[in-house]
Amino acid sequence: MSRILLAALALLAAVSSGEATAQTPPSPAEFAAYRGLHAAAAAGDAATIRRLAAAGGDLDARDRNGRTPLHVAVFQGRAEASRLLIAVGAKPGLLDEQRYDALTIAAVRDDVPTVKALLASGASAKLITSRYDGTALIAAAHLGHDEVVRELIKAGAPLDHVNNLGWTALMEAVVLGDGGPRHIETARALLAAGADRTIADGQGITPLQHARARGDRAMAGLLESAQRR
Repeated sequence: MSRILLAALALLAAVSSGEATAQTPPSPAEFAAYRGLHAAAAAGDAATIRRLAAAGGDLDARDRNGRTPLHVAVFQGRAEASRLLIAVGAKPGLLDEQRYDALTIAAVRDDVPTVKALLASGASAKLITSRYDGTALIAAAHLGHDEVVRELIKAGAPLDHVNNLGWTALMEAVVLGDGGPRHIETARALLAAGADRTIADGQGITPLQHARARGDRAMAGLLESAQRR
């Protein structure tokens, strides 16, 4: 087995849980116990959110896992409630106990409407999040959420941020991707935006070398075409 493939397998083992399982959505018991703004956010109840905010409710109150009402709204896919919470004063950049902000949660959920709502409301695509010291863009690229990736690129997400695994968004699309159309489109979007295809991982292996070692002809072809430009 080649050195490149061995290195890829070792790093895959290191992140086997993935971004999706690293996040902790509220449990059914937590939803049942929510009151006030957390309950209104979970239900997408705009009228109650407005009323509680006007009465001085704590828009950034935390549950036992550090989730604010905004985190809860995003976990439930409540795009309009998310927009409203920020409009009435909720802070979009707060992190929960797993170090995820609302935007990264939405990116991992592949929730394009909520991603758009958060970005339009002032959420930053530049935050360093998660135990991997990554970004929303890296998380979305890992999962092949190509439309989310395009939205984050438009919002100024750092294309070449390197997380604590030594990987960029492009590297994650290659190494953690399934080689299917959505990971290909993710890589295409990153390359078109100017992502640096030469940034190697901690073992000095480039995305193109990883793609070739995996036998991923479509991804390798895309990276080779970028190399010739």
